Amino acid sequence: MFSLNGSSLLNNSLYGVSKSWTQRKVSAPPVVVAAVSSNGKPADGNVSVLMEKTENALSSSSSALTENDSKSTVGGGVEDVYGEDRATEDQYITPWTVTVASGYPLLRDPHHNKGLAFNEKERDAHFLRGLLPPVVVRQDLQIKKMMANMRQYQVPLQRYMAMMDLQERNERLFYKLLIENVEELLPIVYTPTVGEACQKYGSIFRQPQGLFISLKEKGRILEVLKNWPQKKIQVIVVTDGERILGLGDLGCQGMGIPVGKLSLYTALGGIRPSACLPVTIDVGTNNEQLLNDEFYIGLRRRRARGQEYAELLHEFMSAVKQNYGEKVLIQFEDFANHNAFDLLAKYGSTHLVFNDDIQGTASVVLAGLMAALNLVGGTLADHTFLFLGAGEAGTGIAELIALEISKQIGAPLEETRKKIWLVDSKGLIVKSRMDSLQHFKRPWAHEHEPVQTLLDAVKVIKPTVLIGSSGAGRTFTKEVVETMSSLNKKPVILALSNPTSQSECTAEEAYQWSEGRAIFASGSPFSPVEYNGNFYASGQANNAYIFPGFGLGLIISGAIRVHDDMLLAASETLAAQVSQENLDNGLIYPPFSNIRKISAEIAAKVAAKAYELGLATRLPQPENLVAYAESCMYSPNYRNYR
Repeated sequence: MFSLNGSSLLNNSLYGVSKSWTQRKVSAPPVVVAAVSSNGKPADGNVSVLMEKTENALSSSSSALTENDSKSTVGGGVEDVYGEDRATEDQYITPWTVTVASGYPLLRDPHHNKGLAFNEKERDAHFLRGLLPPVVVRQDLQIKKMMANMRQYQVPLQRYMAMMDLQERNERLFYKLLIENVEELLPIVYTPTVGEACQKYGSIFRQPQGLFISLKEKGRILEVLKNWPQKKIQVIVVTDGERILGLGDLGCQGMGIPVGKLSLYTALGGIRPSACLPVTIDVGTNNEQLLNDEFYIGLRRRRARGQEYAELLHEFMSAVKQNYGEKVLIQFEDFANHNAFDLLAKYGSTHLVFNDDIQGTASVVLAGLMAALNLVGGTLADHTFLFLGAGEAGTGIAELIALEISKQIGAPLEETRKKIWLVDSKGLIVKSRMDSLQHFKRPWAHEHEPVQTLLDAVKVIKPTVLIGSSGAGRTFTKEVVETMSSLNKKPVILALSNPTSQSECTAEEAYQWSEGRAIFASGSPFSPVEYNGNFYASGQANNAYIFPGFGLGLIISGAIRVHDDMLLAASETLAAQVSQENLDNGLIYPPFSNIRKISAEIAAKVAAKAYELGLATRLPQPENLVAYAESCMYSPNYRNYR
């Protein structure tokens, strides 16, 4: 049964300097270094002492420098201290840099830059006089300005690019903007716009925002991980780009998904940005359009399979554990079915792994169904579920529903699965097809005559809940919705496929064809619908409700493994956050405006379950896990610098 479960350059003399230079000491320019701790707060200690030590170290290193009698005046009369200007194109030079947190470099450091929000004292202390206009602007006014600018863009991809530019320029402002305008900006940094961004990633690529590990790095992945500047990583989101949303194989350009997911880990779940690492495993692509695209940024080869693929992934998983330890969360994202299930089964017992497409989607959909019971009545065991789509999402959701029913009524899992039916591209999954089914579909093969179409399956199964996870747009036709409505007073219809173009039906279609009786939710957002003078708001079964809080719960408890009961706890907690007012408006999910509080509640329940199961390592257990979760959440408010 499948379970859902560098060394400092100051320590070395200069390398690669021309031997033809004569011995002459060159004094190092003064360097001002601001001591900043890992949490962004000024570190303890006297900054002037650090400055003196740094200057002495630079001066000591510079004593090894030599230069010709005639000074180089290339570049406006500035001395060519490192000999870069006199080197020819075929000679090697060393790209000397010292990371400082003062002056002009401070304004180019996204982790510490505050733009016009630097106050008068900070401008004096950090040599910013003249580098900024004289006005000092509060962060809230910066937010107001950025949102005004953002709303001027008519094309969603332009907004996405503007948000990415802001993230690379001013990290705290980016997260503050996203948190305070989450309902408006979530569709920009995540689905559906992130899908278009991945499709065009090669054209809009500016700066790398994560690690690209390709077949070229085989045998050296641990070395590649050490190239990442942040050393204390808590969450890794990794994809191989083979099944990006409902868009198919996008290869290396799937990096937009890990970047977007981790932005939400920080904004919605409070995980520090420096603790997040986006990774793309590039094993090639079978997308001919990308292979022929001159702007494609990945390997130009067919996708690796079999042993070559397995060895690369195993090296990656081993290197992650060796470099970051036992408790780093590895979230698999948008892997194809044949790899997703295998990876989760293979590493679920040795690593802290989580597949959002299988487990996160299942948890958020189960939460919506539990909330919908308040509108349709009965228990989960009283309902019959029909899925269109039997891949990662479909089978993952089905399994978690069966687990919850089993937990509620105490029946064996094999029995509760019989309430759930799946339709794939070849029709209803039944016993007579067993020999041709993939292993993850076999638990859902029930005794029944073959049925070829979804419409016929609805007619014979008579489901109360219809769930789409097929990745095929407009498959919930008018006939399908009308049949569901004839069978149920309040049909539950979930069109989960992303992006919007791949949704099984729109909110407008669901409400019109059901005469306003449907309880509808979708994977991508839809605007409210007017029908017969009434307005119907549709909920979004967005994984962002679950995975940020789920990950936070694993981290604050120091969990070493993911257990199915943690997923059930997350679902139950999210369902409990749906108010009567939300239900009265037809919503089976709470508004995103309160998502940080929801994430803290989910984190507390997940952590509590980790302690209960003996999987937590952070001891002793805090008395108030909700308060503890909130205290651990990253705040994007500006820090004051000495």
